Parts: sequence; C-alpha cells; structure tokens
Amino acid sequence: MELHETVGPARTTVSAIAEKAGVQRHTYYAHFPELKDLYRACTAHHMERNPLPDPSRWAEISGPEERLTRALSEVYAYFGENEALLTNVLRDTPLDPVLQENNVFLFRHWEAMRDTIADAFEASGERREALLATIALALDFQTWRTLVRQQELSQDRAVELMVGMVCCLMRT
Repeated sequence: MELHETVGPARTTVSAIAEKAGVQRHTYYAHFPELKDLYRACTAHHMERNPLPDPSRWAEISGPEERLTRALSEVYAYFGENEALLTNVLRDTPLDPVLQENNVFLFRHWEAMRDTIADAFEASGERREALLATIALALDFQTWRTLVRQQELSQDRAVELMVGMVCCLMRT
C-alpha cells in the first residue's frame, strides 16, 4: 500500500515490495501469484481502513440540495484523506488493464453515488442527462483537486460552489 501511495501501482516493482516487506521475491510470488492478487489484497486492505462514502445514507435525505451538500462533503473529505493514493491509482489505471479491471467496482460505486444524488432532483429526459453529467463533474477527483489544491478553496467552499452549479442548472 505504501508503495502504491508513494510511487503508484505502475512504478511498484516486485523487488521493491519484497524489500519493503523484508522477504525474498519467491515469498512475494507465493502470496501474490498474479498481479491481480496483489491489487485485490491492497484494495481490500485500503477499503477496510478507508471505506468509500456510502450513498445509501444519502438516500434518506429528501431535499436535493441537502443531499448533494452531504454527499459532496463526504466525498471531498474522502479525497482529502486519500489524495496521494487516488492520484497515483487514477494516473496509472489507463496504463494497466489489470488495474482497470480491479477498479471497475470503484467506478460503479461512483455511478451509484451520482445516481443517488440525482434521484433527489426528480429530473427526466435531457434534463436528467445534464444533471447526471454535472453531478459526475462535481464528484470527480480532478474537479476536487482543481478547486481545493490549485485554486486553494476550502473544502466547504468547493462543496458550496459545486452545489451552486448543480442547483443553477436545475433552476434553468
């Protein structure tokens, strides 16, 4: 996990893992015969320690703006706590088909979060398509990095800005 967080999955070598763990390469292969085994173990370990925000809790919030605010607040806090790992994993995912396959659950979870938020707005047709796209933008890690890291907004201000964007869309 530490290597994935510091250099990323694409730059993590078997030798570096074995050295960090104080074991020989054959011990590594005994535990992780395939790369997907390593990714699954690392992902499970990370998710146990840092669970993803749970959209089922947001569904209990009936007001669309309140639901969106709660969701983005939790997601942006998650980004802040897991920034280094997310930066590397998202950077490396397009380069590695095994990592892509491993992260399908993550992208599906993000779609579920988007849909749970959108459901509170009760939009349909083209309006729902625009709403889904706008919420996806607000939930995107790079959007958070742009607002919080590059533009130096506070997390609360970034949430407020994205909530305003979505609500503005829904008023038009």
